Amino acid sequence: MVKFGLQFKATLENVTNVRPLGDDFRWFLKLKCGNCGEIPDKWQYITLVESVPLKGGRGSASMVQKCKLCARENSIDILGDTITPYNVEDSERFKTMVQFECRGLEPIDFQPQAGFAAQGAESGTSFNDINLQEKDWTDYDEKFKESVGIYEVTHQFKKC
Repeated sequence: MVKFGLQFKATLENVTNVRPLGDDFRWFLKLKCGNCGEIPDKWQYITLVESVPLKGGRGSASMVQKCKLCARENSIDILGDTITPYNVEDSERFKTMVQFECRGLEPIDFQPQAGFAAQGAESGTSFNDINLQEKDWTDYDEKFKESVGIYEVTHQFKKC
């Protein structure tokens, strides 16, 4: 089993503590079979609340799938205790936001969607259900009377 870290990078404007909201947050990934190299066309998502038993009683994982090309059973598990917020001091730098434990799979792409949250850097105002699918998000902090935003969202995967 191999651990991969999803590293997040963005430019933050007047917000901090960017994070996935809740255990039902959907991590949309493209996964490559480590045996044959097959990469399905569709995005697949995994969540902390979903747990599937592994064959042979070897525990459980967030997702277990059989490769359509080589029929190998592979799995990926979210390591919940590794989920870390992206803060204003991390702005414009890669930081590991979550780690995945993979057996026979390698995450090769991530698509941020709805379900992120953040708070105003100065005001503490909560912003929930942020959608980062367009790689940018903007809003207005009424308490602080300033625009807030998350811009130029990008990512990379790194073996841990």
